[in-house]
Amino acid sequence: MTTPRIVSQEEWLKARKAFLAKEKEFTRARDELSRQRRELPWVKVEKAYTFDAPEGRVTLADLFGGKGQLLVYHFMFGPDWTEGCPSCSFWADNYNGVVVHLAHRDTALVAISRAPLAKLEAYKKRMGWSFRWVSSAGSDFNFDYGASFKPDEEGPLYNFGTMKPFGEETPGISVFRRGDDGAIYHTYSTYARGLDVVNGAYHLLDLTSKGRDEDPDHPMSWVKRHDRY
Repeated sequence: MTTPRIVSQEEWLKARKAFLAKEKEFTRARDELSRQRRELPWVKVEKAYTFDAPEGRVTLADLFGGKGQLLVYHFMFGPDWTEGCPSCSFWADNYNGVVVHLAHRDTALVAISRAPLAKLEAYKKRMGWSFRWVSSAGSDFNFDYGASFKPDEEGPLYNFGTMKPFGEETPGISVFRRGDDGAIYHTYSTYARGLDVVNGAYHLLDLTSKGRDEDPDHPMSWVKRHDRY
């Protein structure tokens, strides 16, 4: 952290107004990026994916819950793991309260992992989460959407081939839309730092003078599951 400049209220206000102009510029740029994102092309989902849910076997279409849009969080929880990834758990702590609001904008949210449903249900109960979470065990879903990788795969495969995966499980968000023709379309996916936008805790920390205050070599080494601090 750099040594702070201690100034008068008048000097602080002048500096803050100058920075406000930069924030407004960033907001306009972000709005324009979001507009361009909405104009990206879609691709039709041709494969018939099924998932294990508390009510039984369900399809990708079922996960929409009658909504027109579906947000999928690819939660890192491998088939042989005993608990979910701590970083994904940090992200998932943001989801409980927003589900009802998303529903009123014609959007459903679901987490999907390759671990068996029983493990997901037990961990979900432990964490006190209420958002929908299903298992893609036995399905190609997480592989097809760039969040899971086979151990014999090599090279920069993650984040659209720009990064080497750091294991067989990686985080991501994929977005789907039900078309007027009733078909399901994949409209967007994001990975790595693209996920920052949905982590409210990080954005709150970014407002502080310390910022995220992370180890630059191991940025998320401080993160623990919320029942382990």
